Amino acid sequence: MGLYLAPPENGVVLCVDEKSEIQALERTAPGLPMQPGKPAARTHDFVRHGTPTLFAALEIATGHVTVAGKPRHRRQVFLAFLKQVARAYPEEPLHLVMDNYAVHRTPEFKAWLNLVEV
Repeated sequence: MGLYLAPPENGVVLCVDEKSEIQALERTAPGLPMQPGKPAARTHDFVRHGTPTLFAALEIATGHVTVAGKPRHRRQVFLAFLKQVARAYPEEPLHLVMDNYAVHRTPEFKAWLNLVEV
C-alpha cells in the first residue's frame, strides 16, 4: 500500500498482473432478442478458439496500461512482457507490484530483477 499512497519521486509504480486461460468462445448461432414475456435466449453450444493469456501493467499515477495478448502463459512469455514494459520506461526505475504467482518466482525472473536467492 505504501507504494500506492506515497510513490517514489524518481520512479514508476506499476501493478502487473496476468489473466491466463481466457476462453475465446463464439456461439454457433446468434442470440434471440427479448420478446414480450420471454427473456433473450442464446444457444447452449459454442466453438472454442483457444485459451489466450492477457498480460497488463497499470501505471498507478497516470492510469496508462501496457498490455500484451499471448497464446500461451509461460515464464519466457511473462519475462518478454516485462522487458516490453521496461522498454516503455527506459529512463525511470520501476517498482512492480504483483502477486505471488509461480511464474513470478522463477530463476529467470529473479535474475532479471537482479535478486539474489538467500
